[in-house]
Amino acid sequence: MQDDRSDVAELLGRALSARGMRLVTAESCTGGWIAKRVTDVSGSSAWFEAGFVTYSNRMKAALLGVPESVFASAGAVSEACVRAMVAGALERASGDIAVAVSGIAGPGGGSSDKPVGTVWFGYAQNGGTIEAECHRFEGNRDAVRRAAVDRALRGLLARVGVG
Repeated sequence: MQDDRSDVAELLGRALSARGMRLVTAESCTGGWIAKRVTDVSGSSAWFEAGFVTYSNRMKAALLGVPESVFASAGAVSEACVRAMVAGALERASGDIAVAVSGIAGPGGGSSDKPVGTVWFGYAQNGGTIEAECHRFEGNRDAVRRAAVDRALRGLLARVGVG
């Protein structure tokens, strides 16, 4: 029997297929785990377009077009950054819907303003507005990353009208 995590990816795949939509991901702290989860689903090539893993600020700028000013003013773990990441991913990969994730999985790297477990998500659809949300997850590095992947998939489901 499959666990709930794979069921979420399968449900997302069915929803995207039914709508003729293609997904793009832009990941930092999740390191490609969202793309892995969706490509674990048989037939995902019909609805998964591309995944960007841009861990460094340099690659966020080069591959996704995040302005250097964002890093200087707000940092990589910020609303401004995920908004730029998701817009850049959607534009560069010609998808229909995209998610971007940037956060602090730990155990180090946190601050009083952005403690370990802080993760920003950006969502966008062609012709639509960009949405961003921040969540704080508890646990070790693995737990934070797992929770972020699950939140991203569930956020995509909600944006395609499921759940």
